[in-house]
Amino acid sequence: METENHGFGEELATLSRISERAAELIRHQKEVVVASHVDADGLTSAGIISAALDRANVERETLFFKQLDLSALETIADLGPDLVIFTDLGSGMQSEILEMDLLAVVADHHRPQGSGIDHHINPHLVGLDGATHLSGSGSTFLLARALAKAAGRAGKNDDLSGLAIVGAVGDLQDMASGKLLGLNRRVLEIGVEAEVLSFARDLKLFGKQTRPVFKMLEFSSDPYIPGLSGDEDACIAFLKEQGIRLRGERWRRWIDMNAEEKAKIASGLVRRGLRAGLSNAQLERVVGEVYNLLTEQEGTELRDASEYSTLLNATARYGHSGVGLSVCLGDRGRALDEARRLLNEHRQNLVNGLKLVKDEGIVPLTYLQYFDAGDRILETIVGIVAGMSFQTADRRKPILAFAWSEDGRLKVSARGTQDLVRSGLNLAEAISKAAEKVGGVGGGHNVAAGATIPLEAKDEFLEEMDALVGLQLRS
Repeated sequence: METENHGFGEELATLSRISERAAELIRHQKEVVVASHVDADGLTSAGIISAALDRANVERETLFFKQLDLSALETIADLGPDLVIFTDLGSGMQSEILEMDLLAVVADHHRPQGSGIDHHINPHLVGLDGATHLSGSGSTFLLARALAKAAGRAGKNDDLSGLAIVGAVGDLQDMASGKLLGLNRRVLEIGVEAEVLSFARDLKLFGKQTRPVFKMLEFSSDPYIPGLSGDEDACIAFLKEQGIRLRGERWRRWIDMNAEEKAKIASGLVRRGLRAGLSNAQLERVVGEVYNLLTEQEGTELRDASEYSTLLNATARYGHSGVGLSVCLGDRGRALDEARRLLNEHRQNLVNGLKLVKDEGIVPLTYLQYFDAGDRILETIVGIVAGMSFQTADRRKPILAFAWSEDGRLKVSARGTQDLVRSGLNLAEAISKAAEKVGGVGGGHNVAAGATIPLEAKDEFLEEMDALVGLQLRS
């Protein structure tokens, strides 16, 4: 197993210097507030900085937010904190943070808006892409490393690299190229050196640790496997055609297969893809790098970075961020049991959401397609449902999903595919412009983005988004 470090030494050095200055500020505090995002990248970010603060004997209070807006900042300011550490958010609200006289450290990867925060760790500030080169948890990991160094214990927090990789994978940072790149790669190298991470080329499908192989194939959506994705019977028939035994004492998982069986399945998938006319880029996404956490038990959700991130999403997106944080901090008892219960509910909610979309259909526009779930799919998971809907939707157009928000506004989640991104799609740019035009706010990444807009602005927003996406894809 070899890592690949393609440079970025100057960028890493710059972010490390910023991290070290921030660490000096943090280590002289008795108590801080940590504010983080409610997804896998945000939870792992919170887990990394919380562990690092605990080791540095700095007291903390941790808060989670769906988005950082003025209301969230007021909640934080009301606590009267001496210092706030923003992780996986904050870069887009620098002016507002300063206006509230909050002393802040920001470890984020979203595109910055405004300026003024000195202790700001973000790949965009050194010319790197926050969607592929470093996640929010990666930026936070650099801060955690600097905290250990400042205490004269360099390397002490390198074991936290496992959480950073879970966050990066949960943020889909490896999807465009099939592996982690940029400074994410350096974080991976540190984890390998610390013997907490391993990686290898394997099928790039979800569920290798825990799902029966036929279910792993059935639920594959990106890459989408024609004739298999979404069809359980076809997946079982395909495996039997390859001479694969499906059951032992239980349904066999990918990790239960020997090397010969894995090779047969992989070859069969490539042949099927070629017959279906998949492009080389699409076929390349069937196989890629997978990342395992060596300190976690094999056959559990925590062993595989992708499954770990899904488990965390199942806690935070249902208002149980504290459960996910406890899992990140090592609770393998009550918190993990509760997380697994929430994961089962999460899976059922996704099934129900997909059924709703299938029954009611997806509305096509010229350059995009959408569905409106109202209050029937939670705003925190409607984006996941949108992404999974590519199993049956038109993959030549991005999907927009609408759901009612708790604050009486309309949540919009947008999902594309890597093929569309290669064709020019940038959902973050489009959704930000469209939301701003109708009095909302939006952002994210090229392949996945979100916004909150007024309820009455839906039609105008759709018209604007369709036009903007059209410009991107036509160019």
